[in-house]
Amino acid sequence: MQLIRQAAELQTNGRKVCLAIGVFDGVHLGHQQIIRQTIADAHQHGGIALVVTFDRHPNAIVAPDRVPPQIYPLAQKLRTIESLGADATLLIEFNRAFSEQTGETFIRGLARDLGSVGARVCDPLQPDEAGSAAGHRPALQSICVGADFVFGHKRSGNVPLLRQLGAELGFTVHGMAAVALDGEVVSSTRIRAAIQFGDFDAASQMLGRPYSISGPVVHGDQLGNKLGFPTANLDVTALVLPPDGVYAAWVLMNGNLHQAVLNLGTRPTVQTSKHQRRFEVHLLDFTGDLYGKELEVEFVAKLRDEMKFASLDALKAQIAADISAAAKCF
Repeated sequence: MQLIRQAAELQTNGRKVCLAIGVFDGVHLGHQQIIRQTIADAHQHGGIALVVTFDRHPNAIVAPDRVPPQIYPLAQKLRTIESLGADATLLIEFNRAFSEQTGETFIRGLARDLGSVGARVCDPLQPDEAGSAAGHRPALQSICVGADFVFGHKRSGNVPLLRQLGAELGFTVHGMAAVALDGEVVSSTRIRAAIQFGDFDAASQMLGRPYSISGPVVHGDQLGNKLGFPTANLDVTALVLPPDGVYAAWVLMNGNLHQAVLNLGTRPTVQTSKHQRRFEVHLLDFTGDLYGKELEVEFVAKLRDEMKFASLDALKAQIAADISAAAKCF
């Protein structure tokens, strides 16, 4: 999958471009429907399926006090989009200047930039499909979004605006109805609630794949080494997290699966002055340096709630028991 930062970077080789636009946090069943429709359009027209998304949640700029915790970090979101078969992803930096564009300006800019790509391989004397002398045919074939999708400054863009611009600029529009599961609409908000409640089955059903969380390994305080059970401390800043506790988990690293025990919580037995939640995994079948590596963690079963122990020896004995309990879950 080609990853680009500007629409003009897309390599079209004269082919039409079909767009899916959205934040796509979690890339859940509803998002997948949008992306797959875009891929189907691209196949029908011999074109390119381009997913347009953003490097952060828009609220990080327009409403910083209302930024929801994310289901996936950016790298995991991009990997999941690629796995669906998209040809390319346009990753837009959602900054203050971008947030002040109207919805119409945003779409016209995309159409213009994609058209300029198409112009490089078109006969400069060939009129466009609308019969104008613009110098090239428009490259934008279709745009697919959710039926309730809004975008642009002060939410000025919506599906009716897209249809109006499509009639003018020569692209078709799909406003996809939401996907329902168990009588309720699948949404990122609903998935976040399921994760926070610890309902991984519900989250996985709505995601269309097992729920997992990923992040880079960062330096901790080396307590695990001191106890004889080295752990990898994951940076899960800004991500939605399940309830505190000890879990059996699978860890995907460099394409290989490892059995693991995960501790999520504040470690009350050794709590420092900072009341900080930590996400630590102990791989049962691996020894070596993990710093800087990205781990993807899939929850298997909750073993127990987080507890405070009378001593480090008691904690050490419980960790050994947790490892034995986890081994029976795989």
